[in-house]
Amino acid sequence: MFVIYVSFNDFRRDEFKLRFQKRLVFTVNFIEKANDFEREAPLFFDENSDNVLLNENIIILNAEKELVYSTLKDKKVTWDKHLLDSLDKEKTIYNEHSEPEIYAALRNIKGENYYILTSAQDVTGESKLAFLGYTLIFSYIISVLLIWFFSYYLVSKFLQPLEILKNQISDTSVHRLTTDIILKNSNDEIGVLAKSFNMMTSRLDDVFQSQKDFNSSAAHEMRTPLTRMAFQLENLIQLENHSTKTKTTLQQMLQDVYQLSDLTKSLLLLSKFDKEGIASVYEEVRIDEVVFDAFETVHRNFPGFKMDFQIDEESVDDSILTVKGVKSLLEITFINLFKNAALYSNNQEVDISIKETDFRIIVKVLSFGSTIPVEEREKLFDAFMRGGNSHNKAGSGLGLRIVKRILEYHKAEIDYASAFENQNLFTVIFNK
Repeated sequence: MFVIYVSFNDFRRDEFKLRFQKRLVFTVNFIEKANDFEREAPLFFDENSDNVLLNENIIILNAEKELVYSTLKDKKVTWDKHLLDSLDKEKTIYNEHSEPEIYAALRNIKGENYYILTSAQDVTGESKLAFLGYTLIFSYIISVLLIWFFSYYLVSKFLQPLEILKNQISDTSVHRLTTDIILKNSNDEIGVLAKSFNMMTSRLDDVFQSQKDFNSSAAHEMRTPLTRMAFQLENLIQLENHSTKTKTTLQQMLQDVYQLSDLTKSLLLLSKFDKEGIASVYEEVRIDEVVFDAFETVHRNFPGFKMDFQIDEESVDDSILTVKGVKSLLEITFINLFKNAALYSNNQEVDISIKETDFRIIVKVLSFGSTIPVEEREKLFDAFMRGGNSHNKAGSGLGLRIVKRILEYHKAEIDYASAFENQNLFTVIFNK
């Protein structure tokens, strides 16, 4: 449309220039044939001014650049002297940018030079150009709207199978890996993609199921011999008279068995849940009850372990300390935190502070002992990560990783800080 507009404007300009040229030839011919030009000119131009050029004005000057004739009757006749000087060199000048447009020429007629200045306005051409511009703009807007509408309709129709595929893929989860994606036309590219996706989910389901079965079976099978080993070690320690060294070794073995048993229990529970399925078994859980139950469990393995429990005074008045979650998993969280406090604190004592706000429940687990080096804190919750303060201490390096995973399932957060020397502070934040 832009090319059409520019082309028509060029055509209008050339056509109007051609009319100027014809008018010039017409005027020159008249001057050549006229016997008395100055006397015959008024009558001639009056008789031949029938819409040759609209708003036409003609000024004719002689060789001395004196006015010979002008079609301007009631106006003072003036002309551009610089234009006349330019005519001496160029002979013909066309100025399309002036208002009105000017076509000037220097011609030798009957041995004398005449400066012929013609001005006119292309009202008709400009009107047609403006009309064409409005028409093209309107056509452009209509074309864009039509193209957008039909493109949107056609593209949405062509992409409908892809939209169906996207929705079905979005509904796919760990519990629905065996649900195949079904499309009406299974022979096009999207159908081939759907078949490939079904094959992939089928293989993933086999892998996940094998992994889950292995974790569940291995953890379940390990619990019985571990329980039996713990029972036999307890009896051996209590019923027999052992030397101090032997008794210490047996107690260390018993502690390792307890730790392995707790780890097995954690893995067994984690194998039963995932981020999507765990929400279906949520229940109202009181955090203070979970804390006391976890303390009792750890206290059985570490009889000297102590806990100082308090509810923060800044808690809301109607505190109920309740969150949605799985109690058995939350107990594992605090069991692991308490076991770390029992193993790495100086006095086997932990301070628990619970604060409830309108939107959160904040549990702070504080113990005093060797702190974790600053450079190791970023990887504190990675698997098999053991800090520099854990040398000569039993452990698998999985406890805090399991804590992190359980809290992620409950959309909770945990953070470690050490504001003072020999102070270890774990902060657990539950969102209501």
